[in-house]
Amino acid sequence: MPLMLDAQARLRSTGYRRGVDQRHKDDLLPVGEIAHRAGISVPTVRFYEERGLIASSRTAGNQRRFARHTLRRIAYVRAAQRFGLSLAEIREALDTLPADRAPTKGDWARLSRRWHDVLQERIEALERLRDTTDGCIGCGCLSTTRCPIYNTDDELAATGSGARRWPDALREG
Repeated sequence: MPLMLDAQARLRSTGYRRGVDQRHKDDLLPVGEIAHRAGISVPTVRFYEERGLIASSRTAGNQRRFARHTLRRIAYVRAAQRFGLSLAEIREALDTLPADRAPTKGDWARLSRRWHDVLQERIEALERLRDTTDGCIGCGCLSTTRCPIYNTDDELAATGSGARRWPDALREG
């Protein structure tokens, strides 16, 4: 009697990679779990991914999977947004971090130093705004000699729309 072999194929799809290394499947989280654990909505996760702030891989069924360290990136994005940084500024900074591992304490410290001057400048502008509005709100006169936003006969209408003098007054201090 001939010997019969029972061959079994064990094929696994690894999906394709897009900025996230393929680790053990337990290290990759579905979009809903990432959203829940980060305290944001699934559309926000997708928005962050579209903007290049976070990256995912895909399963054979085309489902998004995120590395666990994506949670730290999302926390950083949310904190930076609360500080008033634009998504472009945040992405530029996050692009300096490694995509294949969780950022280290040193990585985060480097980003903090990078933003320190930007944040300090904004703090100073806000302080000037506070000090300027104290005078304007208290006075209400719109004096041509001391008011930074006075616009005699609407002269600025000829140069375009929007406020222009107030931001300049804040920069000048």
